[in-house]
Amino acid sequence: MITSTLGKALGGGTGGYAAASAEVCSLLRNKGRTYLFSNSVCPSIVGASLEVFTMLEDPKLVGGLTANVKQFRTGMKEAGFNILGNENSPIAPVLLGDAKLGAQMADELMKMGIYVISFSYPVVPQGAARIRCQVSAAHTPEQIQETIEAFVKVGKSLGVI
Repeated sequence: MITSTLGKALGGGTGGYAAASAEVCSLLRNKGRTYLFSNSVCPSIVGASLEVFTMLEDPKLVGGLTANVKQFRTGMKEAGFNILGNENSPIAPVLLGDAKLGAQMADELMKMGIYVISFSYPVVPQGAARIRCQVSAAHTPEQIQETIEAFVKVGKSLGVI
């Protein structure tokens, strides 16, 4: 059985799926509490998700994302930032610890055209405030570098690095 979400990375906003044998799917339909009290995924989300699965087969797209993630994570770490998460993940949280500092830094980056969001308690544990960055295959190497430079400028001005 394979289960997954159709949210965030797949361009959807709702729902998920389970892929299995006909017998297992029938059991889930008839006995699964979460299935019994849920709605169908909207057809436009299904269509968009199917297109994303096709896109994921494109080695150029996947390779571009991999290169962008490596460039961002490497550049940010070399600059002195603490980047959380898996080295290959396009979601790259920049740990700051202090909620006020995170909000201030995100505001300054937004003024520079860098769209980031600050997360703090209760969304993340107390003392683990962070700025959530999400790298995309659509970003150019120049945009990744511009983002790193903006983080460095703001990070230095706020005493983060």
